[in-house]
Amino acid sequence: MKVLVIGSGGREHAIAWKLSQNNSVKTVYCAPGNGATYGENKCINVNLNTIEELKNFAKENSIDLTVVGPEEPLTKGITDEFKALGLKIFGPSKEAAKLEGSKIYAKNFMKKYGVKTAEYEVFTEYDPAVNYVKNCRYPVVIKADGLAAGKGVVICNKEEEAVKVLEDFMLNNAFNGSGKNVVVEEFLEGVEASILSITDGEVILPFISAKDHKQIFDKNLGPNTGGMGVITPNPYCSDEVLESFKNDIMLPTLKGIQAEGLDYIGIIFFGIMITKNGVYNLEYNVRLGDPETQAVLPLMESDLLDLLNSAINKDLKNYNIEWKKVHSCCVVAASDGYPGEYKTGLPIEIKELTESKVFGAGVAEKDSKLYTSGGRVLAVTSTADTLEQAIEKAYRDIKNVDFEGIYYRKDIGTLY
Repeated sequence: MKVLVIGSGGREHAIAWKLSQNNSVKTVYCAPGNGATYGENKCINVNLNTIEELKNFAKENSIDLTVVGPEEPLTKGITDEFKALGLKIFGPSKEAAKLEGSKIYAKNFMKKYGVKTAEYEVFTEYDPAVNYVKNCRYPVVIKADGLAAGKGVVICNKEEEAVKVLEDFMLNNAFNGSGKNVVVEEFLEGVEASILSITDGEVILPFISAKDHKQIFDKNLGPNTGGMGVITPNPYCSDEVLESFKNDIMLPTLKGIQAEGLDYIGIIFFGIMITKNGVYNLEYNVRLGDPETQAVLPLMESDLLDLLNSAINKDLKNYNIEWKKVHSCCVVAASDGYPGEYKTGLPIEIKELTESKVFGAGVAEKDSKLYTSGGRVLAVTSTADTLEQAIEKAYRDIKNVDFEGIYYRKDIGTLY
């Protein structure tokens, strides 16, 4: 069996690694993949980037299944185009992908179907938005409507900050059109959790919970990043929290997917906030999270290929995802200067790691050697019977990874 995994990050490396464990899988093509997938078992990197190139490759090479990693091709309709050619693909349709592609669509969807979420207002013009933030209660959250590479959500503590954000988003076109329209949302105080899930449009099966660490510095200080580390399961996700998530967020979302007639066979990622007033949905993603995937998939006892096929066959109601009774800790190693400017092309040295897995992200390969090519370079994931042991393993093994200016948080898993 031949599988095509679309994407180039740590998430895609983890997906390819997990799929390769199925005995029926002979080759996993990574498009375009990265320097670490180049050396992964059964994996072959193919330099494909456009939907047209990917369609042609899948057809010409008789690919049995295509798995879409990142959100952008989903919002551009890659699933619809593959299906039109009779090609088997895992991911939601273009219309369904608007749940991530448009914050306004997602918030209106939540409101329409009773998904518990923060109060909000939508603005398509700068002046009314400025007038609103001059009279609202702070802190307040401003979200760019479209995709913004994880940088389109800003918490503002005072009016001056909010006006500056609106100016950047709506007037200065910071995100090439994605911030022309905005959502201004009430600030929710609490603890975030990531609930990755899979759906076939008839049921939603949640994965084990995860806790991401978004800020660049220890003690959750500094600007947001794409994620500096993850622990799983999330210690804050009690049975009570998960029951509330199911009743107030997951099931109303499923009701909305069905009522809207969305062709949704894929991943649905719930970013939730646990507060003293209950559990709220912050946002939807229509793909696996990064770096959550690198922490969650190592705990999945079930076979990932079997799970994806069960969703495609609309048979998730008969599927029970098995999880290892252990904990994981994933620590991200970043380039000095990230999320601002940073150097690339620096050689990476990885010594023997006996108990951890390295997932490459911003990694390039040349002459069988690895070099940095991005801000978040790689992640080291460890599993153990207790969270404390998993954290200890991850930090012990990340010391065996080195490149000039390597930076990583020293407090992943600490509960503040």
